[in-house]
Amino acid sequence: MKNNPVIERSSENNEYAFLALRFVFFVAPFLAGLDKFFNTLTLWPKYLAPAFPDMLGITSQSFMFIVGFVEMAVGIGMLFKTKLFSYVVSLWLVGIIINLLMIGNYYDVALRDLGLAISAFALAKLADAHERKLVDGTGIEKRFIRRHIATHS
Repeated sequence: MKNNPVIERSSENNEYAFLALRFVFFVAPFLAGLDKFFNTLTLWPKYLAPAFPDMLGITSQSFMFIVGFVEMAVGIGMLFKTKLFSYVVSLWLVGIIINLLMIGNYYDVALRDLGLAISAFALAKLADAHERKLVDGTGIEKRFIRRHIATHS
C-alpha cells in the first residue's frame, strides 16, 4: 500500500504537539517548583489556602517548599515517563484549582489552570499514541486516520 500523505502529515503533527507539550510541562513545573524557594515570580504562599499548612502544623512557606520539591520532581519525571506524569500534572492542577476555590479568590488563575489540566490530559493521550508508535510501528493515530479516510471517501 502506498503511503498516504494525510496519515504521514497527521503523524508528524502529533509528534510535534507531543514534543512541544512535553517540553512545556517539563519546564513550567520545574521552574515554578524551583521558584517556591525564592518567591521571585510571585509570593507563592498568598495562593495557598491556610487549611493545608495548618493540617501539617507548618508555615505556608514551609508547605511551599514541599510543593516546590514535588513540582520539580514532576517536571523531571515528565521527560522520562511522559504519559504517567501527564496524568500526575493534570491531577495536581485540579488540586491547585480546588485550593484556589477554597481561598475564594484568584478565579482567573483557577480558570487558566483548568486549561492547563486539560492540556496535560491531552498530552497523556498523545504520549500513549507516541508509545504505541514506538512499540508497534504504526501508532493509534494512523489507524484512526485510516478508518476516518475509509468512512469518508
